[in-house]
Order: sequence, then structure tokens, then C-alpha cells
Amino acid sequence: MMNGRRKSDRPVVATKPANKAGAPVAERVERRGLAEGKPPRQNTDRAQDRATVQSALGRIRQAAVKDKRQRFISLMHHIYEVSMLREAYYELKRDAAPGVDGETWRQYRENLESNLADLSARLRRGAYRAKAVRRVFITKDDGRVRPLGVTALEDKIVQRATVKVMNAIYETDFLGYSYGYRPGKSQHNALDALYTGLLTRKVNWVLDGDLSSFFDGLDHDWLIKLIEHRITDQRVVRLIRKWLNAGVLEKGQWKCSEEGTPQGGSASPMLANIYLHYVFDLWVQHWRKTKAKGDVIVVRWADDFVVGFEHQAEAEQFHQELAERFANFKLKLHPEKTRLIEFGCFAATNRKRRGQGKPETFNFLGFTHSCGKKRSNGRFTVNRRTVGKRKRAKLSEIKVELRQRLHQLVPEVGQWLRSVVAGHNRYYGVPTNLQSLYSFRFAVGRYWYRSLRRRSQRQRLTWERMRRLLNHWLPWPRLHHPYPLRRLGVIT
Repeated sequence: MMNGRRKSDRPVVATKPANKAGAPVAERVERRGLAEGKPPRQNTDRAQDRATVQSALGRIRQAAVKDKRQRFISLMHHIYEVSMLREAYYELKRDAAPGVDGETWRQYRENLESNLADLSARLRRGAYRAKAVRRVFITKDDGRVRPLGVTALEDKIVQRATVKVMNAIYETDFLGYSYGYRPGKSQHNALDALYTGLLTRKVNWVLDGDLSSFFDGLDHDWLIKLIEHRITDQRVVRLIRKWLNAGVLEKGQWKCSEEGTPQGGSASPMLANIYLHYVFDLWVQHWRKTKAKGDVIVVRWADDFVVGFEHQAEAEQFHQELAERFANFKLKLHPEKTRLIEFGCFAATNRKRRGQGKPETFNFLGFTHSCGKKRSNGRFTVNRRTVGKRKRAKLSEIKVELRQRLHQLVPEVGQWLRSVVAGHNRYYGVPTNLQSLYSFRFAVGRYWYRSLRRRSQRQRLTWERMRRLLNHWLPWPRLHHPYPLRRLGVIT
């Protein structure tokens, strides 16, 4: 006996017989036990599930590509598969805030297989019920608040699984100038496309558009009608209706949601893209082919879009007809954020001749776009700077956080500031924006200097020592993104 356990009690596995075996293999195999503490088999479920899920999604995608008018009548069995739910669960954020049920990702994992099996059974027999969304508010750059919804964990799992199935269909339908919340597309892809369109097409006028309270005012009946253009499986449609009608929990009180979809859920971006695909994208594509005589470029990120025109008359006509189009689907252009401006290689010359000053600028995805000239040859280019409101808001957050970290060790604060500045540089590190990055780093260093000086009245911190701290902890600005024409050329 070893450690109170016989060798014969251990699980056994077969070992390979010796070469040149004279007797049959079945008679020559020697049996030996597993090492102490080893499981009887390896856990390969996740890898197998991933292959199963991708195979199922591939078949859906092939059918969607083959026939653009095909309506899918049987999709629910893909959603309630335990392998699909498990894959969706592992894609969720580990440290996300809990919903109304208070259950976290790690708590759910303690009995993961039984929980997923129970969830799958409820989905199969129609007993699944969506929970209300916990409403929280965040402050926007303009001082207003934006409502966000924190979804319950099981609702997140089901929504993520449903989105994966719907993505296999709609990613074959969505147009190229739609970038928001789509797999394989980022904000910088949209920014590159806009920059390239402004430089390579005949664009003289730009419509900077934004929808007013889009996620809060999205009409449920219209959304279901648009979804049924492709999905006629009523079990999936009822599932989506459950999320739309689940309501919100705000300050302990439940409120019915007759319109809109809460921002923050996994399904909200997909539903918004489906809505705008039919209401905006397809309509713009038809308008550009049938009514436009000059060049027209389009870039859309969720409910924020930019449309460039060659002729002013077409831009004004498009603006008017677009407002009417949105009104038919119970949407409204934001009166302050939607502007038609003169923008392009001839804008500066034309406005100077009319005595109107410099061309106006517009904001898109955190950058202020303005007309400029290249230093090398004086040709037209588009300058991109960090939006001033966003930079000031970020610096205000850092200033408040430094006060809360006043008594932490310098290395701890330095590591936190390094991650903040590095993240800022990674997103805003585009050509023509280095000056803004330097000013951001300087402002962060100044706030940190003031915070350290408050810690002691006896020994004042000198700039020599502070400069060494800044050089050690705060990364210097650099360009993380090449010129869009170069990057698009490589991709093409």
C-alpha cells in the first residue's frame, strides 16, 4: 500500500507494447495506473464545442450567401444547444457588473454545466423568461446623462448566443460602409474609410448626422417587421420580444419599455444595425444609384454617420429626404448635431473668396476633422485632432482619481497612469494628432505633480525629480496608426 491506497484500486490505462511483439497485441498490453492526482481524461469540451459551433454557423452563413431572399424558419435549435450557450458564456466579460439577479460570471461557473443544461431546457420548452434590465446613468461630454442597461447574466448568455447565430445571416447582408459593432471592424476602420473617401473622391459638402435618442426611441413593431424579412422562426422572434418587453428597473421601481432597446446588452447593437440597415443603408444605396449625379461617400457607426457630396443641391435634397425617411420609421435627426457644412479641397478657397472665413469642422468617433494642407507639397489633406470635450473630460476624471489615490505609493499610481496614457495614445495616436497627445501627457504630469506636492508640507517635490518620474512612468506619444491610404492599400 502507498498512502493508504492499493495499486489495484487506481484507474488504469494501456501502454504501447514493445516493438517486434511475438504475441497478439491484446495479450501483450501491460496495464499501469495513472499518476496520483491525474484526472481519468482530459477536458477538451471547449475546443470541441468551438468546432461544433463554428460548423453550425458556417452552414447558416453558406445558406444566407446562396440566397439573399431566403427566410430562415428553423434557428432556435442552434441557440439552445449547450455547446452554443457554453461558447457564449466564455465570451462574456469576467468582471462585468451583475444585473437585477446579482449573479456574477464566477458564481455562475461554480455549477456551470448544470446551469447551462437547465437554461437550455427552459429555452427548448419555451419556459425562459427575460429579466428586467437594471438602469444606470453615465455623464456624457455635453453634461447630459446617457441611460445604460445592465442585463442579467443568463440574459447575456442567451443574447450572445442569439447574436452569434444572427451574425451568420446578417453579416452577409450588411453593407460595407456600416462599421458599428460588427465583428472584424473597428472605429479606426471607419475613420480610415472616411479619410480615404474625403481625399480620393470629389467631396465638397459633408452631412454630419446623428439620430436623437435612437436606442431609446427604436420602435418595436417596426423592428420585428424588419427582422422577419430574414428570420421567420417565431421562437426566435418571441425571444427577441421578451428582451424588448422585459422592462427596466430604475431606483427599485419596474418600468415598462414600450419602445427602445437598452444600451449595454449584447443584443442591442445587433438589433440597432438591423434597423438602420433597412431604414438607412439600403435607402442610401438606392438613392445614390438613382438620384445622385456626382460622387457620394457614406460611413456609418451605429447611429452616427457622415455622408459626403460633390454637389450642394444634392446634399440639401438628401438631407431633406432623409429626415422624411426617418420620420416614417419614428426616428428623428438630432437638431444640434446634424449639420451640412462645406468641406473639401476647394472649401477654403471658395469660402475665402466669399469672405466667410475658414471651413467648418465636424466630429466623428472622437476626432475633430478639419481641412488642411500637407507640408511637403501643399496639397489638401484632412487633419484629425482629439475632440476637445473628450480630452477635457478624461483629464477631469484623472484629476478626481488622483485625489482618491493621494496616499498610495508612487509606483502604484505610476503604473495606473501609465496604463491610462498608453490607452489614450493607442486610440488617438493617428497622424496629425501628435500635438494633442503631447498636451495630454503634459496635463497628466502636471496633475500628478500637484497631487504629490499635497502629500507633504515639509519636503517639497522638485521638478528635477518629477521629470524623472514622468520619464519613467508616462509613455511618450507616438503614432500607433499609419496614414489611412497606406493601411487600406496594404489591406487591399
